[in-house]
Amino acid sequence: MSVAIAFAVAALSFHGPTLAQEDSDKSDHTPSTTNLDKVTITGSRIKRVDVEGPSPVTVITADDIQKEGFSTVYEALSTLSQFTGSVQNELNQSGFTPNAQFINLRGLGPGYQLVLLNGKRMADYPMPYNSQSNAVSLSSIPAAAVERIEIMTGGASAIYGSDAVAGVINIITKSNFEGDSLYVRGGTTSRGGGDTGLFQWTGGKSGERWNLIYALEYLNRESILASQRDFMDSYHDNPRYRDDPHNATAASGVYLYQNGPGYVWPDANGKLSGSVDALRSACAATSPDFQPFRSARNIADENRCGYFGYPATQSIQNGFDKASAYLSGTLDFGQNLQVYGQLLYTRSKNTGASATRFWQTAGWVHDPDLGYLQAQRIFTPAETGGPQKSVFEEETFSLNLGLRGSWWDGRFDWDAGLSHARYDMTIEMPYFTTDRINDYFFGDLLGYVGTNKYPSYHVRVDRLFSPMSPADYQSLITTVHSTAESQSTQGQFAVTGDLFDLPAGPVGMAFVLEGARQKYAINPDPRSTPDYTGKDSIYNLTSTRGGGSRDRYALGLEFGVPILHNLKANLAGRYDRYDDQTDVDGAFTWQAGLEWRPVSSLLLRGTHATSFRAPDMHYVYSGNSGGYTYITDAYLCRTKGIDPTSPDCSGPDYNYQVFRTYEGRKDLVEEEGRSNTVGVVWDVMDQMSVSLDYYSIKLENQVGEIDSDYLMRTYADCRLGTDIRGNPVDGGSPSCTHFMGLISRDESSLGNGKVDRYSAYPVNQSMIRTDGFDVTWKYALDTDRRGKFSFQANYTHVTKLDLQRFADDEVENIRDGRRYFNFRSRANWMVGWEKNDWQTNLYGYRYGSLPSWDESTRIAPYLLWNLDVQKKITPKATIGVSVVNVFDNLHPRDDSYTSYPYFWRAFSPVGRQVFANYRYTF
Repeated sequence: MSVAIAFAVAALSFHGPTLAQEDSDKSDHTPSTTNLDKVTITGSRIKRVDVEGPSPVTVITADDIQKEGFSTVYEALSTLSQFTGSVQNELNQSGFTPNAQFINLRGLGPGYQLVLLNGKRMADYPMPYNSQSNAVSLSSIPAAAVERIEIMTGGASAIYGSDAVAGVINIITKSNFEGDSLYVRGGTTSRGGGDTGLFQWTGGKSGERWNLIYALEYLNRESILASQRDFMDSYHDNPRYRDDPHNATAASGVYLYQNGPGYVWPDANGKLSGSVDALRSACAATSPDFQPFRSARNIADENRCGYFGYPATQSIQNGFDKASAYLSGTLDFGQNLQVYGQLLYTRSKNTGASATRFWQTAGWVHDPDLGYLQAQRIFTPAETGGPQKSVFEEETFSLNLGLRGSWWDGRFDWDAGLSHARYDMTIEMPYFTTDRINDYFFGDLLGYVGTNKYPSYHVRVDRLFSPMSPADYQSLITTVHSTAESQSTQGQFAVTGDLFDLPAGPVGMAFVLEGARQKYAINPDPRSTPDYTGKDSIYNLTSTRGGGSRDRYALGLEFGVPILHNLKANLAGRYDRYDDQTDVDGAFTWQAGLEWRPVSSLLLRGTHATSFRAPDMHYVYSGNSGGYTYITDAYLCRTKGIDPTSPDCSGPDYNYQVFRTYEGRKDLVEEEGRSNTVGVVWDVMDQMSVSLDYYSIKLENQVGEIDSDYLMRTYADCRLGTDIRGNPVDGGSPSCTHFMGLISRDESSLGNGKVDRYSAYPVNQSMIRTDGFDVTWKYALDTDRRGKFSFQANYTHVTKLDLQRFADDEVENIRDGRRYFNFRSRANWMVGWEKNDWQTNLYGYRYGSLPSWDESTRIAPYLLWNLDVQKKITPKATIGVSVVNVFDNLHPRDDSYTSYPYFWRAFSPVGRQVFANYRYTF
């Protein structure tokens, strides 16, 4: 048996017209052991006869996307059963990437699956996910250009290099299309907002020696605000108060807190008082949208002035305005040489909106007449002039040029290519400037007082408790202008073919040599950076910044060895060399797989692979960044006898803003993984097949930042010596020493022991492991009288998800641990019917249960149905109707989820969507 040693970065997939033509007839995501001409399937560079290989591959065709009822590539990929993790999305408008669309296979994270376009790496989304690490966003890929998407799950670094830990997503564009097709789609949501229009024009022309494919797509989607969903437009929707509205609490629309007297309000005569009458008068005078409320059940009268509609002003679905163009062509020079090229360009202008702006004192301030105090003011839409929109302008460009041909009478195919991918974006957001907003409420700085040097002002109490005009509001606002870019350039030379013949068949080989450069830069508005000391600094915004580059070189080799006529081995190896500022010099990975077909209808398969991920560039090159974020102070809650998971720990004394600092590190090392799969594919009978694949992925030295909730809870455990259930905790353990050193508290009499800042940075943590299995079933039934029926189902079940944060820590079961929100199972299925000119598909998908927010139990699974009906009205024209979320299902009920938006981010608040479709071919 030959042994393969390979050194290479992501290589070219040889996807020729034969595979494109054959796969365009597939209408399922299901494996099959059908024989085809030799083709290349994601997960191997060696051309093969059998579609199924040692690693499981899922295929989604362009036709599937429409049959499932969707408009975009991401919508289809987001229902994959292997997508068991969760990601931040448009519900996280205050996050760092509210306009991006990420995938999280196997729950390892957005950056742990390699996303390719025609076998080439795409440029990362320029802004880091959760301000920490880069990943590929799928929002820039137009569905009009897609032929199919191949998803290989499991480690594949021996084939593709870094990032291929949980799998590979290879988006393959159209390469064999004759004629023209126009597709128009329009629709809306049944709950309001989200009007959508989609136009696609796809065409192809060919001659004796040339081929040209082109596609245009325009997508326009209206945004949806929280105010358009009655289950999330107010703090009254908090399930804690569903049956007790009298005790509902809200964000404080306005307050003035004096050290000593406490909360005070100007009465009708302008005198500050802590009376209920003064509160009611001041609250009504400030804004008609504000309402007095009681901050706790055991308080007899109202003691706060709240803005219950505060969350209603944010987007829950961004507005899209996106145009894309795709061009692909080939030109033959003789029989053994072809020039090829592919160009994909997308430009978008998308809009989102966070909740309206607020102002508050940065800790304590001093007033000569009032003493030490704190204050806050939220601004309503009547004051701001409407939603405060953020605009994301994004431009992506992918170019792939090359030559390919054959040697030795067609025995070997070769390909020499150069690709370049670029992602540019501009972000514009309205924010206060610190000087203007502070001057409005404070006036001139009088000096600093006390040992802690608190600033002193004559606070303008009248302005704090008075409405602001839109003109005054706009005079305090500036536009924050930031840019970011990322690039990936690579050249490769690949050879594939049959080396020699063994008794059981030819030995296939693939060789790849590659060099690449990757770089990114984040250029925030200078006024929003931590070290800015000039005029008009941005209030309540400290931006993430960073930038750097890395070069990488790789050499790879792969063999397909027929041991017996029904037993084949696949062996691959690869060496990646990195030239950057990290401690990563090089990484060697290898992979071995077996395919055994004891009978023609049965395939037994298995793989073992090593994988790695070079430290994410933003983990390495992130500059000194910071920002204000809310924390729940579990330590203070527990010292007061309050359960930190209870709603009583969500008040302003325990849930408050602190300053978080962050900076990258260059001493990070590569993350190393091992992956195993064992499976079976069985053609049960004609037109019916089933597959079962077990997987196990273990990743060590994983890089990450500790989640703030986890950090605060663990800090409390370490400092108090017990966890929330009374179990002992060793406060001197390595983890406790690390966590407690990250948090700073203000222990002064005014600080009340609250956290004033905490530090965050990436570290190589120890280990994460996940095991599970995937099941796929397909059946097709052709009846003469009742038409053709098709059935398919995909199911993924996670049997293990373990995390060990540091080498000396215990291994945590985060699959069942109720602090963690990955799905233990996901499924999708489709039933199709076709007769004469009619075609109908019913598509369903299920999210498994999650822990309740209070960690006491698990909530119900989430089930959605889509329907697509098409009718061919002429030989060239087809009309149709698509309904996404037919039954208008919303998130599963969780009465303990008392944090806005009162459901986990993986659940969509959009509701039912209805579309009309029209296609014309000519």
